[in-house]
Amino acid sequence: MIVIEEHGNILKVHVYAEFTLNDFQEFEDAVTSELREYDHVNVLFDLTNMERFSMDMALEELKFNKQHARDYERIAVVTSNGWHAWVGWLAGAFVAADVRQFEDMESASAWLET
Repeated sequence: MIVIEEHGNILKVHVYAEFTLNDFQEFEDAVTSELREYDHVNVLFDLTNMERFSMDMALEELKFNKQHARDYERIAVVTSNGWHAWVGWLAGAFVAADVRQFEDMESASAWLET
């Protein structure tokens, strides 16, 4: 399950339990909507409450990010879990954005807003 907050050209995506394909499609819709108004989107992924992700979601993420490789400016991944950080890095490998890991929401938000 995800909850998406929109703040200008910043999307804050909070992931709870399992990150599914339906969740990612909701994220795709939010990105597409933001790109109608802004040249670039900044994203904060809060993975602190994510337990797992579905394989079909991961494949869709790679496909979507390849199509939108230059549409992101900054991506902040909030997690203290090593494998979540790796997943964030992997996603960032397919986009031209500056991708960074944070251990708290405040630091991640501050970085995106600068």
